[in-house]
Amino acid sequence: MQKERLKREFFLMDALELSRRLIGKILVHETPYGTVRGIITETEAYMGVEDKGSHTYGGKRTKRTEPMFHIGGTSYVYFIYGMYNCVNVTAGPAEVPMASLIRMVEPADEESRRIMEKLRGKSSHLADGPGKLCIAMHITREDNDLDLVTDEGFYLTEGIEVEESRIQAGKRIGIDYAEEAADYLWRFTLR
Repeated sequence: MQKERLKREFFLMDALELSRRLIGKILVHETPYGTVRGIITETEAYMGVEDKGSHTYGGKRTKRTEPMFHIGGTSYVYFIYGMYNCVNVTAGPAEVPMASLIRMVEPADEESRRIMEKLRGKSSHLADGPGKLCIAMHITREDNDLDLVTDEGFYLTEGIEVEESRIQAGKRIGIDYAEEAADYLWRFTLR
C-alpha cells in the first residue's frame, strides 16, 4: 500500500523536533534496480549557526553547505572521508540552516531488501550507518539539493507508528571536535 508523502508543513520545524519526528517515516529513492524504501530508525539533529557540530556553525555558508540554507524538506548530501555520502533533510524556514542527518534505515519491504542487498551485498547491517545507508539506497551527490516535497524520485512518506517511549536520545557520533556540543543528546534511535 502506498503511504502518503510528507508535505512541506512537516519539515517547517526546528531540526531537533524534525529528527525525532522522522523516526518511523520512510525514505524513498528511485535506483537503477527499482524503488527502494527505508524505514528511518536513527537520526541526528544539527541546529545551525549556534551548533558547534553543524557544518554551518558561526554562519559558515559555502557551496557545499548551501542546501542547508534552503527551505525545510531539501536534501543535503555531502561526501566525507573521501569515500562516503551522507544524506540530510533540511528543517525550518529558508535561510535558517538546520538539518537532520539520517543515520540508519531498515528495508520497508522485501523488494527494498532485495535492492539494498544488490547494492550493498548480503549483510545483516545493510544500512546501519549514514555511509552504508547511502550505498544501500543508491543516494549520491546527484541527489543533493533536491526538493523532497516535489521530487519524483527522492522523497519521504508516512511510515510506521512509533510510540515516544521507543525513541532513545543519545550523543551524536563523530563530532568530538564540537566541544560541549559533542555531548548534546541530539541523536534519536528507534529501540
